[in-house]
Amino acid sequence: MRRSRVPILLCVAALAAVVPGPSCSRRGASRVIVLGLDGMDPQTVDLLMAEGKMPNFAKMRREGTYGRLQSMHPLLSPVIWTTIATGKTPDQHGIGHFTAVDDKGEQLPVTSHMRKVKALWNIMSDSNKKVDVVGWWATWPSETVKGGIVSDHTCYHFLFPQGQEAGQQTPGLTHPPELFEAIKPLIRRPGDVTLEEANRFLTVTPEEMARPFSFEDDLGHFKWALATADSYRRIGLKLWKEQKPDLLMTYIEGTDSVSHLFGHLFRAQGLSGELLAQQRKYGSAVEQMYQFADGIVGEYMEAAGRDGTLIVLSDHGFQLGALQEDPSKTRDMRRVSEKFHREEGILYLYGKRVKKNARLDGAKLVDVVPTILALSGMPPARDMPGRVLTEGVDLKVPGPRVATYEKGGAGTAVASQDTSANPEIMERLRSLGYIGDAPPGGGTAAAGGSDVDRMRSPQGERNIAALLFEQGKYQQSAQAYRKLIQQDPKDGSLRTSLAGALGAMGRYDEALQELEGAIKIEPLNIEAYHNRGAVFERQGKPELAVKEYRTAVRYNPTYEPSRRALARLTGTADVNAPRNPQEKEAARLCEQASGAARRGNYAEAGRYLDQAEKVAPNYVIIHQYRANVAYLSGDKRSAIRALERALELDPGNQLYRTNLARLREAAAASKGKS
Repeated sequence: MRRSRVPILLCVAALAAVVPGPSCSRRGASRVIVLGLDGMDPQTVDLLMAEGKMPNFAKMRREGTYGRLQSMHPLLSPVIWTTIATGKTPDQHGIGHFTAVDDKGEQLPVTSHMRKVKALWNIMSDSNKKVDVVGWWATWPSETVKGGIVSDHTCYHFLFPQGQEAGQQTPGLTHPPELFEAIKPLIRRPGDVTLEEANRFLTVTPEEMARPFSFEDDLGHFKWALATADSYRRIGLKLWKEQKPDLLMTYIEGTDSVSHLFGHLFRAQGLSGELLAQQRKYGSAVEQMYQFADGIVGEYMEAAGRDGTLIVLSDHGFQLGALQEDPSKTRDMRRVSEKFHREEGILYLYGKRVKKNARLDGAKLVDVVPTILALSGMPPARDMPGRVLTEGVDLKVPGPRVATYEKGGAGTAVASQDTSANPEIMERLRSLGYIGDAPPGGGTAAAGGSDVDRMRSPQGERNIAALLFEQGKYQQSAQAYRKLIQQDPKDGSLRTSLAGALGAMGRYDEALQELEGAIKIEPLNIEAYHNRGAVFERQGKPELAVKEYRTAVRYNPTYEPSRRALARLTGTADVNAPRNPQEKEAARLCEQASGAARRGNYAEAGRYLDQAEKVAPNYVIIHQYRANVAYLSGDKRSAIRALERALELDPGNQLYRTNLARLREAAAASKGKS
């Protein structure tokens, strides 16, 4: 299960509603298209644009306004796209993760019922403006609006057991319900992707294309992503041209999925073995998807015409070409989700009332809704924390700001108790590494009440508690963590997070008590050791602080908060720093071994480690690396021997002890099956 974000204590040195009236005049207002491209990375756009491969983005840059869009944690699609759609932060809108838990204790994707505030489509509908929304996150079941909603479940419809072949339509797929029949011919399935289409992105055979669909299959998942992107592209264009809405919001997910599936292969050099085989088959997928997205941008630019404004944005960026520390994690083409997300996305404005060749500086997610409202002739609300991006748009901001648009609550969604599609949707999230096999944080929903009352999102609640901490709302954050601990008292990471909030308020004794409990539950809790070090440092006990920071780095050598603290207090962040010339040479060889292993060349890695062991046989890091390489190459027996030797040299190392126990257990299980 993916670990939740834990508030980290900073080191000492670092340390009345006025309801809007009738709709504003349309005079001077723009029709607006918002095109969301999930996970599109600004650095990669710049690179491909410089190479002449994204001409439509280049045109937007020359003739419009552009900049980077500052995202926020957690870098998760439903959270961020809901922030973009509402102009409010997750603690306001209530969506904190991909999943919720229903009244049966089963996971399901978050729904529109769980949003606590109005989205842009509700606000504009209330002001008698027509809206169309296509594929946007957390829009199922679809809400009643003036216009149409094609919910985010629409392109899963082919997976539903009661799907259209049986003549039954899942409630809430679209609003109005009859809209589904109008767009049905435009919905593509993975099986509709042709070999010619696929081979623009990949190198695959007819036999591979004929495999049955599964999100567990890398090719099948890609075909779903491409078919869905093309479906929503076509549906959005149809609604814009035929329904003539004041606002169209179209979401394209494929840029993110393809980056998760194949992003580690993007222009990566020196790959070997299984990684090289993956690159030969899938290495061009990301670049081609970016060019495919550029083509979509061109179509939407043309559709917007002279009287429309086009806004193209992404929720975050993506670190492409970055290899896993553990290459085995890419064997089934899965990626660790948030680890490879960058905090900046793209933001381009083009068309009516957009300044030419202008730059946006410091644009944030919450600025999107106020800017769209201003373009539509409507004032932003005072309970929206963002601003109108006046450096990029040539207009007089309507004013004064109204207090809120929240009268009457969020939009009315179609009631539905049908969750039969959830297993397939959940499988897609698992295949991208976003969720585990069990509900994060455990627990069940509250019994009785409304649909919102009967669903809760434990991981979302954790994320919102962490966001409160980051906003400096320590008391509220601590209250949120205490509530979560009551629901799951054996979760050590929750106690670590609570300790972070308590420490930030200066309640050090309480924080240390929580940290002791967290480490007892989970001896390898890196954040707990770091937070304990931060508490000791604040108490004026630097020797104890250094010991805790070293323990954290000992168990995770790349853990930056403790590395920075050690560098500041001791001058070095390396707890296994070489003590003599022989160990220094061995450390250099170990780094070369690590690089070879990341590229998939385990034989070369082994040769470097053999050389290192000849130079410094008692340097413990050599044996840790050898265990890792042996495990990656499938040699569990050699991995066990290497860890046994590491424990002889460092008998108190809990990491070695835990990994050795797991390896022995796995080896015993394999022997029992043989």
